[in-house]
Amino acid sequence: MGDTLEFNNIHTEVKGSWNDGRLRFSKQSLVYKSHKTGKVDSIPAPELSAAQWRRVCVGHGIKLATSTGHVYRYDGFRDTDFEKISAFFKANYKVELAEKDMCVKGWNWGTAKFTGSLLSFDVNDSPVFEIPLASVSQCATGKNEVTVEFHQNDDAEVSLMEVRFYVPPNTGDDGSDPVEAFAQNVLSKADVIQATGDAVCIFKELQCLTPRGRYDIRIYPTFLHLHGKTFDYKIPYTTVLRLFLLPHKDQRQMFFVISLDPPIKQGQTRYHFLILLFSKDEELSLALNMSEDEVEKRYEGKLSKNMSGSLYEIVSRVMKALVNRKITVPGNFQGHSGSQCITCAYKASSGLLYPLERGFIYVHKPPVHLRFEEISCVNFARGTTTTRSFDFEIETKQNNQYTFSNIEREEYGKLFDFVNAKKLNIKNRGIKEGMKGADGYSDSDEDQHDAYLERMKEEGKIREEGDGSDESEGDSDESFNPGEEDDDVPEEYDSNASVSDSEADDADSEDEGKKKKPEKKPKKVVKEKKERKPRKEVT
Repeated sequence: MGDTLEFNNIHTEVKGSWNDGRLRFSKQSLVYKSHKTGKVDSIPAPELSAAQWRRVCVGHGIKLATSTGHVYRYDGFRDTDFEKISAFFKANYKVELAEKDMCVKGWNWGTAKFTGSLLSFDVNDSPVFEIPLASVSQCATGKNEVTVEFHQNDDAEVSLMEVRFYVPPNTGDDGSDPVEAFAQNVLSKADVIQATGDAVCIFKELQCLTPRGRYDIRIYPTFLHLHGKTFDYKIPYTTVLRLFLLPHKDQRQMFFVISLDPPIKQGQTRYHFLILLFSKDEELSLALNMSEDEVEKRYEGKLSKNMSGSLYEIVSRVMKALVNRKITVPGNFQGHSGSQCITCAYKASSGLLYPLERGFIYVHKPPVHLRFEEISCVNFARGTTTTRSFDFEIETKQNNQYTFSNIEREEYGKLFDFVNAKKLNIKNRGIKEGMKGADGYSDSDEDQHDAYLERMKEEGKIREEGDGSDESEGDSDESFNPGEEDDDVPEEYDSNASVSDSEADDADSEDEGKKKKPEKKPKKVVKEKKERKPRKEVT
């Protein structure tokens, strides 16, 4: 048996929607990477405590439990995968892969069991269904009844809104309320945003580009609270995918970008990115609303009780510590002007495109983040408005196309070298080779690698051959009425007309045209034309 096992097209359920990805078992850990979001779930091998093999609606699935109380479920395995996965678990994890049957009786009376962050409804010790408590948004109680509401996912075709449980009254003498006990078990692990206690810190009047406005940001241990004049947003840290810190091209401002999944909503508008804009000159002194010992114990030296410095540095440092995600910054790319971004336009707005180490991000309206692994190919195209610019097109594996236009031609060499170094598939690589540097994208006729220029030359030649010069009237007639030169109508009163010099020239032109166009049928009937006077030459 090898050191690793890898499976593709493995699915995991996220708030009612199936996301596919790749699952890899190694001696050190179990790693699952989502193809849609790029999010990675990593389970260290020593933390794995239990594993179950189950028959699910499509194929087979694995349920994994850890010693920290987390539960992971992955579906999409085949029946033949059981033996090799079971042997691998025994040899490397010392964990038995137990087979567990699901109850298919359809009964609605059973036992609710809380195991870590999972609620399991069982009938005769066989699970009927399971609810990840992290998907619960609210839990309300009534007389002998508990209503569980769920977070909604925009990608789900069908959404489960709520489930109601009837809890029979307690017949014992301990005086406890079973309904409240059930609700507390749900709320203890549910993703319910409750502003209990004081905020860790508060940032006043921060400029926010998306959604637009100025917001007070209150940092809580489990969520982020944006308070504005019109709207309030509560963003759980579990919905934060990535953090970006991007320098503006003017070198005086900084963008701080928070990528969210699922997005925050404002009416029918959804914001997948939260973009803050800071001035580099703005300073701040901040004191966390915690004791020094508590700060040291909870954040392990990542934060201190009293901090001072640039505002964007403090905000990014606090967010990194609480969200527990790395901050992505631009890599080694440097444009023609010396900045780490490229000025361009996307759709109707102008913005900045940042080439990163593992993708591209465009800010700010609308923000776009594209990872290299989801890019199918890129294309360099001639600008449609002016020859001083070009377009950069990106096509994803989902057949979505993004066009960043009006890029200065001086940026071409830098961008081409960057894309080439990242080994991205360039659609017109054979044409673009050798076009590096500012002079390589010029409009001179010596530029033999310019696909757009070559195509324009060919179209010009075709137009010249079609239009022709005014050397003879016959050439002009043939070009203007193609295919009608064989259909001249004979005139009855002109049967013995002689052939003039101009008609002889016409005949020669027609003969040459026939040689150039062999697909036309030769004339079957020789027709005589009316004698015409030769044209007067204009001196």
